[in-house]
Amino acid sequence: MKKLFLLFAVATMSLSIYSCRETTEENAENDMEEIGNDIENSAEEAGEDIERTTEEAGNEIEAEVEGTDDM
Repeated sequence: MKKLFLLFAVATMSLSIYSCRETTEENAENDMEEIGNDIENSAEEAGEDIERTTEEAGNEIEAEVEGTDDM
């Protein structure tokens, strides 16, 4: 009876450890995907900010050039 109880306990422990490992691997994959999405979104936002700032600077320079008719 002791052997049966010990065998059951070992089997239960083995299954619980295996189950935790699978969950951890799945969570790690999901976390990596979320990190990738965050990086992609941040890069897109940075690109949009650069475009907007460049356009604003170009407009200001153009306005200054048009406003100075020294001829």
